[in-house]
Amino acid sequence: MGATPGWYEAEAAYDDAVTEMDTLGELLAATAARNADRDAQRYKGGIYDRSLTGEVLPGPPDGEYGAVSYERLGELVRYLAAGFHDLGVTADTRVGLFASTRMEWALADFAVLSAGGVVTTVYTDSSEQQVQYLLDDPDAELAVVGTEDQLDRVLAVEDDLSLDAVVTMDDCAPDRGDVLTLAEVYDRGEAAFEASAYESWLSDRSVDDLASIIYTSGTTGRPKGVKLTHRNFRANVNQTRRRLGPRPDKDPDLPTVAAGKRSIAFLPLAHVFERLAGHFFMYASGVTVCYAESPDTLADDLRQVRPHMGASVPRVYERIFRRMREQAGESTVKERIFEWAVGVARAYARADDPGAALSLQHGLADRLVYSTVREGLGGEVEFMVSGGGSLSKSLCETFIGMGVDIVEGYGLTETAPVVAINPPEDLRPGTLGYPVTELDTYIDEGVVDATEFDEASGRLGELLVDGPNVTEGYWNDPGGTTRGFTERDGRRWFRTGDVVEQTGDGFLVYHDRIKQLLVLSTGKNVAPQPIEDRFATVDVVDQILVVGDDRKFVGALVVPDFEEIERLAAKEGVDLPEDPAARCDHEAVRGWVQAAVDAVNADLERTERIKAFELVPEEWTTRNDLLTPSMKKKRRNIHQEFEAAVDAIYDERS
Repeated sequence: MGATPGWYEAEAAYDDAVTEMDTLGELLAATAARNADRDAQRYKGGIYDRSLTGEVLPGPPDGEYGAVSYERLGELVRYLAAGFHDLGVTADTRVGLFASTRMEWALADFAVLSAGGVVTTVYTDSSEQQVQYLLDDPDAELAVVGTEDQLDRVLAVEDDLSLDAVVTMDDCAPDRGDVLTLAEVYDRGEAAFEASAYESWLSDRSVDDLASIIYTSGTTGRPKGVKLTHRNFRANVNQTRRRLGPRPDKDPDLPTVAAGKRSIAFLPLAHVFERLAGHFFMYASGVTVCYAESPDTLADDLRQVRPHMGASVPRVYERIFRRMREQAGESTVKERIFEWAVGVARAYARADDPGAALSLQHGLADRLVYSTVREGLGGEVEFMVSGGGSLSKSLCETFIGMGVDIVEGYGLTETAPVVAINPPEDLRPGTLGYPVTELDTYIDEGVVDATEFDEASGRLGELLVDGPNVTEGYWNDPGGTTRGFTERDGRRWFRTGDVVEQTGDGFLVYHDRIKQLLVLSTGKNVAPQPIEDRFATVDVVDQILVVGDDRKFVGALVVPDFEEIERLAAKEGVDLPEDPAARCDHEAVRGWVQAAVDAVNADLERTERIKAFELVPEEWTTRNDLLTPSMKKKRRNIHQEFEAAVDAIYDERS
């Protein structure tokens, strides 16, 4: 690896009031005092029947946002911590949190942690069976749920659990002594609160105590509970702060995460990505965290809160781009201007020196297109973080060229989660960024044959990591823990399971999961993710899964973008059937998708090219268990659900 960049040396030496090594309860208490007069949270009225609004907190008008200051946040957490303690939460009591991303999730999380408890997480789309597993496996003694529907799913399996009580964020608790509202917990805590006792709960916890059990999203089987300590999270807050915080050596024009700025939160807090990037890190930094109503209302929420930053997964950026393209497609002239502007944006993002002609085009495109795009994101976005999956390089370049910096990062639940982030000083689309401070990385080149990855120019193999943010192992799974680590040079390294390339100057480039590599019957290894990423900006393809394991060639399952298909049909005078399955069999639809596949194939190596595909009419979502809660494809589930279509790909060719 080449010389260490100057900005990395600066961040490694940087410390401020945020970069302490204390527990998460102490983190909250410190930031509440440090940022007392600033807004800590903004929450929307009219979407929940919140038990806290009324006597405890003001209820904003329907559709509008209310605010909670950091001083009030600290007080809320103290009283809720005392209330949870009164319910029996003490050191190491496991408490399951089962709710959508909302302000009460943050309050309950910090309160349980401050009382000494351990927070375990349940995804909102979990079935009754999954809820039972995610509360029973960690032996949760208390559950905190958001809505009546979530309460019902817990009560349906309560006979199989060891719960002493259930707390509801909404005002939906039935008339029984072991189910309380969050407001009732607050009232109990306010009555019982003693400052000395609260301080003792904080001081009695060690950074090496367990803070949370976060279950992996289960792309390849039953979720595993990852044990994360206060040190794991706290170290990762500090590592991220040093990369993205307001260091004095930074150019003042570079975006930073700083006190007083606003972030938008909508990803699931049950997932480690949002829990660290949009929660612990933002609150530690004094940012105002604004809770969107849902991903479906994001456009309205962005306009209202006008965030400076936020975190999202690639699927959301793909949808934003598709929406921009759909709006531009309302007229032929607008469509041509948009496509021209996209080309200019990508060229501008790729250019080291754009020159006079490209700069002139970029300025014109900014007035015609980019300014509208930025206003649609609220008008004040400085940057957005992309994680939880692989982002298309061309899509990233498009946003950067439009003046919306996308900071790509990489991590895993087991690393709390951040391993690498693109530094704002040197954004490199198509990379995972540069490893964070205090984290050592090693590329195990013996795992894969690097000669079969045509685009790799650096060291390539399985990424191993070791550092203060890395878990000690899995809950109740010693075998999984043993398999997840390896000894090398007297050190214990976590095996990420990812095929990663490290360039000569230290940046990481993702290729694929080792388990997801396709081994063709010819013996050739093919990584499906980079192929799929190339379709992120293809207008007629909504979702794609590349297949071919133990087959002679690469094929694909494709979910068409039916809105774009309808637009093309209207434009070309094609009469389409109403039934989505029938549309997938329509000659014109297959022709449009074939043209898109041919265009992508032109830039692929021969063995990577998609030689046949089948169209499927059903979108892959969390609801049909074809996406994880963090919007990753459940490849095994998709393959099984559309097994006949996969067979048809190869039957036709044979």
